[in-house]
Amino acid sequence: MNAIEVSHVVKHYGKVIALQGLSLSVPAGEIFGLLGANGAGKSTLIQILVGAVKADSGEVQVLGMSPKKQKQELRLSVGYMPQQPALYEDLTARDNVRFFGKARHIPDLEGRISEVLDFLLLGNRANEPVYRFSGGMKQRLSLACALVHRPKLLLLDEPSTGVDPKLRDSLWEHFHQLAEQGVSILISTHQMDEALHCDRLAVMRTGQILACDTPRALLARGHAKVALWQGGTVEEFECNNYRNELPKLLGIDDRYSRIEIQEDTLEAIVLRLITEKDAPDV
Repeated sequence: MNAIEVSHVVKHYGKVIALQGLSLSVPAGEIFGLLGANGAGKSTLIQILVGAVKADSGEVQVLGMSPKKQKQELRLSVGYMPQQPALYEDLTARDNVRFFGKARHIPDLEGRISEVLDFLLLGNRANEPVYRFSGGMKQRLSLACALVHRPKLLLLDEPSTGVDPKLRDSLWEHFHQLAEQGVSILISTHQMDEALHCDRLAVMRTGQILACDTPRALLARGHAKVALWQGGTVEEFECNNYRNELPKLLGIDDRYSRIEIQEDTLEAIVLRLITEKDAPDV
């Protein structure tokens, strides 16, 4: 059973089409990334999966359940972190995590609260009110609330916003450990380096998926620039697949003393996918 099954989902907000017949599947234990600009439909999709928003049409199954008909049962097994932290500012960090934990009937709740706060480097601030926290600390606390009940599926909307690089690496290490234990993770991110941690990526624009593949396969769509030096002159070539084309270039003769290859980044590939979608048909 796939953790997530979405088939031909459509969602409108008035005249705005947020999702246009979107389909995807996420197997259990996979880390699946959503990439796209603001307004691409990433947050809407996550809200539909958690049952916070209803799709206008299409079929959605999360952990074998319907988010629309089995919302309460589903939330016992799903951890959801919204893009903007949904916290009670006047409560302490511990009280916030306890509030979310009590709804899930967690054994040894207090011990689990301490464990997750320590992991996210909030243990020494556990008894302080949230209004004293920085934006990054609130982001970490929001993630603690999503993790406290050890969910089978994590839905994370920009989880590392405001988090320093060292903690971000720790978070991803934890995410990979969870995936190895069978936890499925769907994550929306603008961080291209984070996207490379995912097993698969969906590039979204205006509610549609432009491409869905592994990071390695997406990177293989990139072009490479090859510069060949002969004395003081240089010849430049652009290759679609330099691994296959480069031997042909070098087979001409052996006069060239230096080769440099500059490949497209994942960010450049995503931007090209989006701009190609915008280009008018000829």
